[in-house]
Amino acid sequence: MTRADLVAAYAAPGRHYHNLTHVEDCLGLLVRVDDLSAAERAILTEAIWWHDVVYDPTRSDNEELSARLAEQCLAADIGGEVGRLIRLTRTHQVEPGDRLGAILISIDLSILGTEPSLYDAYAAAIRKEFAHVFDQAYRAARADVLRRFAARPVIFPDAAFAEIYERRARDNLARELASLQGGHE
Repeated sequence: MTRADLVAAYAAPGRHYHNLTHVEDCLGLLVRVDDLSAAERAILTEAIWWHDVVYDPTRSDNEELSARLAEQCLAADIGGEVGRLIRLTRTHQVEPGDRLGAILISIDLSILGTEPSLYDAYAAAIRKEFAHVFDQAYRAARADVLRRFAARPVIFPDAAFAEIYERRARDNLARELASLQGGHE
């Protein structure tokens, strides 16, 4: 797959959040990360490009399929590590000492710690991606996901991202949870 193929995949119908804008936002955050070698930056760049290339909200194996596709298409010297990083986006949990994993997961989750208006647009876009799910079931599932993030001691495994995004992320999660429980979107 070429970059053009990746762009086309992210432009597929039904991608209201997991689209090219998300990739561009993530790449923009990667540019701000200091102290990366050229090889580390290349690996993270590819992980960002490939992490949501397969996205079907009716499936539970998108991350695995994206990882496999990246491993098949990328050079062997980086494909395995890119695949490993992509698989972390399934749970967004990282082992201590996994710096690249911490950076990728923190970048991917950064939307949680944005201004309330941006967060609300993100939440609305996610709801659109799951339009096939009845409202009550969506609210319950979404609330479960948000509660799991809120229960973590730290949402952002990279300390620099935690410093910037953690407080606002917790505020946004609490606000959306209250909205889901109150019956308003």
